[in-house]
Amino acid sequence: QVQLVESGGGLVQAGGSLRLSCAVSGDNFRSYAMGWFRQAPGKEREFVAAIIWSGGSTYSVDSMKGRFTCSRDNAKSTVDLQMNSLKPDDTAVYYCAASYIDLHLEKTNQYAYWGQGTQVTVSS
Repeated sequence: QVQLVESGGGLVQAGGSLRLSCAVSGDNFRSYAMGWFRQAPGKEREFVAAIIWSGGSTYSVDSMKGRFTCSRDNAKSTVDLQMNSLKPDDTAVYYCAASYIDLHLEKTNQYAYWGQGTQVTVSS
């Protein structure tokens, strides 16, 4: 059984930073591509970033490039999302997810496991 637990969310002022972490239990963490998504009230779940097993590739949509950085520690079975220069529009519940494959990581249906989410609120 694979479990994902996010932490690090909270309330921050615009321009501030937060670092989210996702701890993954179970075997074979190295075999998973990991992704971060977010969902604001009344909106669909949105892709934020993804990282493959080697850590050599990360992806983020244009609005987050340069502000968000995804990293992973295979020894600790964790994946982090560093978020800088936060904006009120970044307010959402942030989820981490694990995928068995490295393709189309921007799509929610590529992921087999999801965490429960952590709330990020950015005040103006």
